[in-house]
Amino acid sequence: MMGKKSGSNRLKRQVMPAFWQVPRKAYRFAVRPIPGPHPIERCYTLGILLRDVLKVAKSMREAEKILHNGYVYVDSVKRFDIKFPIGLMDVIELQPLKKVYRLVPRDGFILKPIEIGEGDKDVKICKVIRKSAVKGGKIQYTLHDGRNILDGSSSKLDGITVNDSILISIPDQEVKDAVKMERDALAMIIAGENAGTIGRVVEVKEGTMTLSKRIVLESDTKRRLEIPVEIVMAVGKEKPLLNIG
Repeated sequence: MMGKKSGSNRLKRQVMPAFWQVPRKAYRFAVRPIPGPHPIERCYTLGILLRDVLKVAKSMREAEKILHNGYVYVDSVKRFDIKFPIGLMDVIELQPLKKVYRLVPRDGFILKPIEIGEGDKDVKICKVIRKSAVKGGKIQYTLHDGRNILDGSSSKLDGITVNDSILISIPDQEVKDAVKMERDALAMIIAGENAGTIGRVVEVKEGTMTLSKRIVLESDTKRRLEIPVEIVMAVGKEKPLLNIG
């Protein structure tokens, strides 16, 4: 008998990401996300989202049927796989119900769906996680959801670098606006126990040999938090670029 080459397509309950809202004793296994735009520790699978979070399906088989019928769009693209990973700022549209949701950090959870209006479903905020030179002398911006955008596509990219954010249309990726991670910008914590907290950037502390760059945020309650830049996303200037709850 030949050995199995690929990894398991299931996850045991005890190793699922902590924010997955799966009852501890209801299921022994859950669907493992396929490789895609978000890492396993920062995503839901479509099946888990439909069954356990949005509760529009009573079972994984029912979730599969919903997807097979083409009722679910992620970032304006129809998706059919219950294992497809969805994460930060992704937009999920349930066409038969006329419901649209965006996944954002909230209440200490790194991902929670909030209902949004039709006017917000065609745009999303993306964080720049890498900036590199590519063939032809162009600069490529890699975004947190796996997208790549080349410079020259918009003047709004001028001066944008790693840790800044851009507002794009989906699915065509037209750059609508940009926000630098700098003093006075609005920023949101996207991981950790303070996930979902939005505040004004008071200071950007440059990194050292032992510490990464850190952001000092002041929340509405005047509480100041010093957070690694890796878990902070710039979301606006005077106000957020879109509805994030």
